[in-house]
Amino acid sequence: MKNILVFAIHPDDETLGCGGTLLKHKNDGDKIHWLIATHLFKDQGYSDEVIEKRNKEIITISNLYSFDSVHQLNLKTTECDQYSMNKLISRISAIINKVKPTVIYLPFKSDVHSDHRICFDAIYACTKVFRYPFIKKILMMETLSETDFALATKENAFVPNVFVDISNYIEQKCNAMAIYESEVSPHPFPRSIETIKALAKVRGACAGVNYAESFMLLKEINS
Repeated sequence: MKNILVFAIHPDDETLGCGGTLLKHKNDGDKIHWLIATHLFKDQGYSDEVIEKRNKEIITISNLYSFDSVHQLNLKTTECDQYSMNKLISRISAIINKVKPTVIYLPFKSDVHSDHRICFDAIYACTKVFRYPFIKKILMMETLSETDFALATKENAFVPNVFVDISNYIEQKCNAMAIYESEVSPHPFPRSIETIKALAKVRGACAGVNYAESFMLLKEINS
């Protein structure tokens, strides 16, 4: 049994990046844990209704995946640059030491959203083998509307080298994404159900399966 932690900067990243893979992990008997970095707040201009809707979405998604635990940093969305790196690392480290994941899914280091890049740096600092020896595998995931808009230079390109067959889970992944009503729009919007399926089909073609999710492997320790 593996202990899985997905680091979602915003609720929906876990579904866009590795929703099918999480469902597969759960079906295989692994424990899955969800760490959400950001949340919505009234002083940012969000209404009580919008905030309550987001809270309900998180509960619904948690139940859909049957997460073994859910953790929230409650950082202000789009404002992760306002927090000190030391504070971010300290809070993330406490959760990682509590969950003790063997596998971690992270956002891509060059995602266009600054929240993604800042939080990537913070969580990757919490993967040093001499401090977190239980971590055996670290992967970056592909998040539509963030990864695909990264700078088009070779050092910022998402080049997948790990593929997971999600053919049995693609419909559940799309159903999960549809729960985030405000985050989904019709094609050609990047987070359309049509686009999600199209990307999964392209990644599936790379792996010889119908649908797949792809990742970049940062580290794997086999003992």
